[in-house]
Amino acid sequence: MPELPEVQALVTDLAARLTGRTIDRVDIVSFAVLKTFDPPASSLSGQTITGVSRHGKFLDIEVGDKHLVMHLARAGWLRWRQAEPAPATRLGKGPLAARLVLDDGSGFDVTEAGTKKSLAIWVVTDPQTVPGIERLGPDPLDDDFTEETFAQILAAAGRAQIKGVLRAQSNIAGIGNAYSDEILHVAKMSPFKPAAMTDDERHRLFEAMQVTLREAVARADGVAASELKREKKEGLRVHGRTGQACPVCGDTIRQVTYADSNFQYCPTCQTGGKPLADRVLSRLLK
Repeated sequence: MPELPEVQALVTDLAARLTGRTIDRVDIVSFAVLKTFDPPASSLSGQTITGVSRHGKFLDIEVGDKHLVMHLARAGWLRWRQAEPAPATRLGKGPLAARLVLDDGSGFDVTEAGTKKSLAIWVVTDPQTVPGIERLGPDPLDDDFTEETFAQILAAAGRAQIKGVLRAQSNIAGIGNAYSDEILHVAKMSPFKPAAMTDDERHRLFEAMQVTLREAVARADGVAASELKREKKEGLRVHGRTGQACPVCGDTIRQVTYADSNFQYCPTCQTGGKPLADRVLSRLLK
């Protein structure tokens, strides 16, 4: 799933390509992805793109007085095209979900791999009306996201596990499964640790969050959309690296699996050498 650093890189890339350009049309190929009907997607035709921004993991293309908002979910992505594509012939079939065509034929395709479809698109006059955006917590890279702000979030979470607190978009916007793993590894903190922690622990976690996200944003800056997934994977230290050696201590990176997701961690760096309980694995070994 694209998280804050990748979506920010998409914003930078698309802003340079789209700002000031005129939309010829927006084709919705998979009708299930469009979550609004008024204003219609056809109302964007002939309009000028005035900017590109993000809200957490949501991408926001500003078109006149309207906003084309997208959430790429787990398997969605954008593919830039230099020329007018052939018409889509199998509506609703395959990975193509939507298509934006500029007045010179260039533009991008919105695709989603796999059979579980979660990608969503809205055309709205106010992005705050989009479900999910209206519930977002503060952005961790905003100047006003201070350690005091973070302390208030942790205090409200109480004994909740810190991994889930970092991932909850209503707490902090933009951090997902991958970067929460990375942040906790840098902070040398167990994913199961309660959000209620000492001042020193909170400071260490806050610094780890800032460093991890800002370094990821810097690495992704200027990377073409087609290369962002590869760049993200190469930059991760523990997430998605089960069985490999920890780059810090050399211990074997382990995994905890849930029904529809998993996370990775280093026992030596994060849990005092003790493997965390993996309920799915435990059931398989019985």
